[in-house]
Amino acid sequence: MEPRVVHLVRHGQVHNPDGVLYGRLPGFGLSELGQQMAARLGEYFADAPLVHLVSSPLQRAQETMAPIAAGHPELAVNIDDRVVEAANVFEGRSFGKYNQVLLLPTSWWALRNPLRPSWGEAYPSVVARMRAALVDAAAKAEGGEALIVAHELPIWMARSWAEGRSLVHDPRKRETRLASVTTFTFDGSDKPKVSYAEPAADLVPPKKSRFRPGA
Repeated sequence: MEPRVVHLVRHGQVHNPDGVLYGRLPGFGLSELGQQMAARLGEYFADAPLVHLVSSPLQRAQETMAPIAAGHPELAVNIDDRVVEAANVFEGRSFGKYNQVLLLPTSWWALRNPLRPSWGEAYPSVVARMRAALVDAAAKAEGGEALIVAHELPIWMARSWAEGRSLVHDPRKRETRLASVTTFTFDGSDKPKVSYAEPAADLVPPKKSRFRPGA
């Protein structure tokens, strides 16, 4: 089998001055820095042999895709709901500077089982939809490469599946920084090989170490 390459790209920084867990909410686009990250991705993939483009339906993903797609005007951008952000019961809420929301009794039921996790879409569900999207994209990457713009948790779930690691994890230790590229190479093996790059590493602010469900 000829190897098929699919790049999973995380969107750039979002304009979110109130610190809302935006999840699948509409209206959260890229910040000015996020636009710079997207432009960097456009440069990074300018000469890549892309033949198939896919984006999450969310605004931040489509805005991140825009400079990449502009460098490949012959390609349409396909919107795929399967690569959307994971569902989360805390969507639309701000945790506060010290995660005050997590101390409220009304939040405790959602936190009862971090292994599922109980606050949102089950990890195996995220893997199933991301795996299906990756396989479909790989099938359409004949003669070139496919690229999907998605979100942190779904990308990490796909990578965890491919590398055979536990889906249960510490969100603070994910290797999926803003505007990062996680590449899956399908070569006929049981699972694809994975590589990782950060084209906008110098633009990414330090990640906060606080635990926030789904963040």
